[in-house]
Amino acid sequence: MTPVSAEGGLGGLAFIPPGSRDNIPVSTYRHPGTVVTGHFFSVPLDRSRPDGERIEVFAREVTAAASEGKEQPWLVFLQGGPGFAAGRMVARQAWLDRALRGFRVLLLDQRGTGRSTPVSAASLARRGRRDPAAIAEYLACFRADAIVLDAELVRRELCGDEPWAVLGQSFGGFCAVTYLSFAPHGVREAMITGGLPGLAAGAEDVYRHTYPIVARKVAAHYDRYPMDVERARDVARVIASGDARLPDGRPLTVRAFQALGHALGTGDGSHELHYLLEDALDGDGELTEGFLRGAWELLSFSGAPLYAVLHEACYAQGEATRWAAQRVRAQFPAFDPDAALDGDAPLMFTGEMVYPWMVAEDPALARLREAADALAERPRWPPLYDPVRLAAGGVPAAAAVYYDDMYVPRALSEPTAAAIGGLRAWVTSEWEHDGLRVSGGAVLDRLIAMNHGEA
Repeated sequence: MTPVSAEGGLGGLAFIPPGSRDNIPVSTYRHPGTVVTGHFFSVPLDRSRPDGERIEVFAREVTAAASEGKEQPWLVFLQGGPGFAAGRMVARQAWLDRALRGFRVLLLDQRGTGRSTPVSAASLARRGRRDPAAIAEYLACFRADAIVLDAELVRRELCGDEPWAVLGQSFGGFCAVTYLSFAPHGVREAMITGGLPGLAAGAEDVYRHTYPIVARKVAAHYDRYPMDVERARDVARVIASGDARLPDGRPLTVRAFQALGHALGTGDGSHELHYLLEDALDGDGELTEGFLRGAWELLSFSGAPLYAVLHEACYAQGEATRWAAQRVRAQFPAFDPDAALDGDAPLMFTGEMVYPWMVAEDPALARLREAADALAERPRWPPLYDPVRLAAGGVPAAAAVYYDDMYVPRALSEPTAAAIGGLRAWVTSEWEHDGLRVSGGAVLDRLIAMNHGEA
């Protein structure tokens, strides 16, 4: 495995010592019950070249107004993704209310997202990056290992030698496990929600588990809304026979329509899909403008280009992913739409799978297609987890594992829970993958109690 340096670096690289980069508070304002301060941090793009190009990472500090000026332990939130900024939370929304009862919270815009140095086809072009191979190497610097090293740099700026608590949701949980692998000295305690990865699972392994879960979610949707079986077929047939276009000008294809199933793994996803289908066709049997706009909002990667191009790379350890979701799909013929278009079989929606055509057809991503292909063929990726170090434990850790999680399969999460020394797992069917967000703090409260021996 990749060695950890005495200074706490990854791959034998020492962290840049505190004081050699700027922590720039940019604004402070108040929401009801909270005080919010923004910070920028300068970090190396590539840790193997600490004197090379630098990028900025933005983080939003949130404290309870009643605790202003008081010392409190820090909690850093690692957002799901990859490629999504931390939520723009107002006041004490969702889990933040529970967190602020004991912590000063840092909402980290992971590198490339939000107010951090952005990554998009346009931003790469502005920086003179047009060679697909060079762009691919640039994008390879935005995985969990780099995010963790950024977090450690930020922690040293804000906390000195004091460790902080880590809360990781989904992909943020993957980052938390990387953190526990390579910089456990920086973690006071870890809480992970829907984000325990298979330690040795590659992208193909993930999709072999998730396609059957998606099939169950689709079946459950049709059991809940049996009228949607015919509706989905009707919509697919209209799409297949016409020239439907989304608001950004690209054609709406049947395979893109199937991708609307991405939300079926969330608490309200089935209901949202139903209402989208309910209003899909007008009285003349044509697609409505409202449906086309709603579909575009769900299908476009314009707000999160890194999600599309790095999604499979977040599973890569040692070998190329080679568009695994596309290859593995062939093993599950039920997802072939022809049976629904030509017969009476229900149309199968797909889940959290990124296919090469998604990059090629999305106007926000089309210029990155060759770079995405180069990433998919990249033969060597460093390991993201250290099983030996994880087994040694030493950091209080608790994880919520959602029983039928459509995005992070329980079959991969439970062995990882058993492999991390001292981690306590809570397997629950009460919540779907978005339990942290929708539970009003209940999920986080349970994990904090588990870490503190109170549950």
